[in-house]
Amino acid sequence: MSKTERTYIMVKPDGVQRGLVGAIIARFEQRGFKLIALKLVQATTEHLELHYADLKGKPFFPGLIKYMASGPVVAMVWEGLDAVKTGRVMLGATNPLASAPGTIRGDYALAVGRNICHGSDAVDSAEKEIKLWFPEGLTQYSHSQENWIFE
Repeated sequence: MSKTERTYIMVKPDGVQRGLVGAIIARFEQRGFKLIALKLVQATTEHLELHYADLKGKPFFPGLIKYMASGPVVAMVWEGLDAVKTGRVMLGATNPLASAPGTIRGDYALAVGRNICHGSDAVDSAEKEIKLWFPEGLTQYSHSQENWIFE
């Protein structure tokens, strides 16, 4: 796995409203991932429908879109070793009640519909989501800690 794999992580409106953005960023930084894009966004319904296009036929889709448009989200791109898979493990199961303690959802959430974060589920979807949320591009830089994180 390349150490430059990227993942898209989004703090949902419940995480923003509950003041968990800093704690979530801290977890990814402490794990050794490099933040290469970050912004606070009030997403439009149209933008969210593009993001969640794979769920369009599901009965919960209208409620999901309404909820996700109800407040700002924090869009982020993290870079590092096996970032997609590791990011999802850090978030925990989609259903917070099935998430292990120590995961973001396991520590901060109780309900599927208010599960704090979104994380890309594959490298391909990560790249698609990154392009959707960051059409302006990403910031690339050398992180001074890389030699202490990677072999």
